[in-house]
Amino acid sequence: MIDSHCHLDFSCFDHDRTEILDRCRKLSIDTIVIPGTQASQWQKQIELCHLYPQLRFALGLHPYFLRRFEFSHLVKLTNLLNQYQNSVVALGEIGLDAHIDVDWTLQVQVFEQQLTIAKEHSLPVILHHRNSHNQLLQILKATKFSQGGIVHAFSGSLQQAHIYIDLGFKIGVGGAITYPRANKTRKTISQLPISSVVLETDAPDMPLMGKQGERNSPEYLLEVFECLLSLRKETRSELLQACSHNVQLLFR
Repeated sequence: MIDSHCHLDFSCFDHDRTEILDRCRKLSIDTIVIPGTQASQWQKQIELCHLYPQLRFALGLHPYFLRRFEFSHLVKLTNLLNQYQNSVVALGEIGLDAHIDVDWTLQVQVFEQQLTIAKEHSLPVILHHRNSHNQLLQILKATKFSQGGIVHAFSGSLQQAHIYIDLGFKIGVGGAITYPRANKTRKTISQLPISSVVLETDAPDMPLMGKQGERNSPEYLLEVFECLLSLRKETRSELLQACSHNVQLLFR
């Protein structure tokens, strides 16, 4: 199994990261992708991935952390992508967030600049969204972005999902589907083509139903899968193979 989105570099995992990865290995969670969020964290991600064979990394500037943005961060990003071109799997986590107090114009500019960098390096992207699907899709189309990627923690409509899929994106499925009240998202996920679905935890965030208030963990990926299996028509082996294969195709 592959967790396509887990912030295992965050400090809340510093005291038991090795133990978590050991438990993940026993659960057949063989690969975990760590998305980038801010320039100050990139080196830690890279070092962790060198230390633990299970880990892969993406690099990017998350809109939430743009309060500390400097143009030099984009230069550093480009340099690191060149340096680690054989090991970095994507550019992300990047996107637009209408719920945070970060200048919208700055968010759009940095997002567009990172899309350009991703195109130059032939890398897919990991997309963050909150009340921003229309703007993201508009920019992806306007920039003719064709590298694809993953729409992290998707919660839009079936129509929006198909637009992303037509643009080469996979749909990230995580703990949100474990909540019965998430009717729209659960219904949408149940109707997606099997070739578009990937698993994620977003640990330490996005806790599963029954684990509210707790630190999320990549070892709960199996519970996300079991919930997804209950919403879909495929057999266990078909769905498990597809979810992993979809990530492997996208992230080389």
